[in-house]
Amino acid sequence: MTYLRRFGRFWWSFVIGDNLLLALGAGTAIGVTALLVHLGANPWWLLPVVVLALLCGSVLVAARAGD
Repeated sequence: MTYLRRFGRFWWSFVIGDNLLLALGAGTAIGVTALLVHLGANPWWLLPVVVLALLCGSVLVAARAGD
């Protein structure tokens, strides 16, 4: 059981890291982009825009918390 627990903790730390909301936002953006591609759209621009917005929001939250 210890091996499975360590394996799970590694993947949690690797994927989620310190910010659960950032990981969920990026995963959602990937899912929406994949869905739009499946429906025949060409949303190549969506993922970089969403990731940039998520990162800017994360930096703003961290900057406000540092005051």
